[in-house]
Order: sequence, then structure tokens, then C-alpha cells
Amino acid sequence: MASGVAISDEVINQKSIVVDHDNCLTVKDVGTTDVLKKILDKFPPKDCRYGLYDCSYVNKESVKEDLVFILSAPESAPLKSKMVYASSMVALKNKLQGLKYEWQINEPGDRDPSCLVEKLGGRDTVKSLEGQLV
Repeated sequence: MASGVAISDEVINQKSIVVDHDNCLTVKDVGTTDVLKKILDKFPPKDCRYGLYDCSYVNKESVKEDLVFILSAPESAPLKSKMVYASSMVALKNKLQGLKYEWQINEPGDRDPSCLVEKLGGRDTVKSLEGQLV
């Protein structure tokens, strides 16, 4: 709680980090095409958000599923929002067990699937992402 923002189940704006149930996606919501686009479209273009993504991909060795912590703090986000976001990130990460990768999507170019592929090991290692060849 070094950031001043508690991670709790209570819904108190700017005092707790809460799950945005209205923007959660399940497998049936996403389907099999444009998975990353559907996920990234849930992030607001002018405010900060964190996301947790259960990523499915194939590398040289096997099929993998890893948790990816998505971080979004667009340049156009309000300063207060960016400050709370930055100071709360470590506390939130400490609550989330099993995170393997982080994907920062602050700018439009960061949203390209190739950025995530690089995080997962690069094109020489990753053969497909969410059923799509890379």
C-alpha cells in the first residue's frame, strides 16, 4: 500500500482498484478471430487501465497459456489518473499470482500483435498466437 491506493473488494472510486465487469471478456465473447483486437478495444483511449489476459500461443516446443498483464496509460489520459495508475502498479502486480509477461500499450503502435509476440519470445520462437500464424 505504499502507493496510497488499497487493493480491495470495496468499490470506492480512486481509493480501490476494482474489476470492471462490464468490460470483461470470456471465450464465448471473443470467438476465434481478432482476439487481440477485441481485447484491446476494451481499453479506453483516454484513460488508464490494467488488464489481465490469458494468452494462448504455440512456440517451438508446445502449446502455451500464460497470463499477460496489460498496462495502458495513454498520453491523453488525465494527469491524476496516470499518477494513481503508476503508483498502484506494483501493489496490484503483487496481488496477481502467475503473471508471466507484461505488455505496455500506451501508444497506438504498441497495440500491434507483433509487440506481444516479441514479449512471448519473438518470431523465431512463437509460431502462432490465438490460433493465428505469426
